[in-house]
Amino acid sequence: MILLAIFAAINNKRSMDYFNTQEGSVTVCDKEGIILYMNQKAIDTFGNKVGKNLFFCHPPQAQEKIHSLLKTGETNAYTIEKKGIKKIIFQTPWYTDGNIAGLIEYSFPIPFDMPHYKRG
Repeated sequence: MILLAIFAAINNKRSMDYFNTQEGSVTVCDKEGIILYMNQKAIDTFGNKVGKNLFFCHPPQAQEKIHSLLKTGETNAYTIEKKGIKKIIFQTPWYTDGNIAGLIEYSFPIPFDMPHYKRG
């Protein structure tokens, strides 16, 4: 059992390192909105908020949306422009034992004139 726990911890560390090589922000919270993880880009952008409640970082309209996502398990995706950079924001639930355990938010820069392809 101990060996499995050590292996899981090493694997978890490696996967978190992958997020730190991305040019976008990755933030993970639990079902109560407590921030569990931020990659380095997210920390550089927003400051280290790990352990804090993300509801205090968002206006009321966004808080309502996050509560809805945590309740329904829906995904929310949209684009923004900030400081001359266009980004896609993708908020999606993560699960433990089939139950919503929290949200992952990805925020990545995208080109202003991004191509769109229809496949299949």
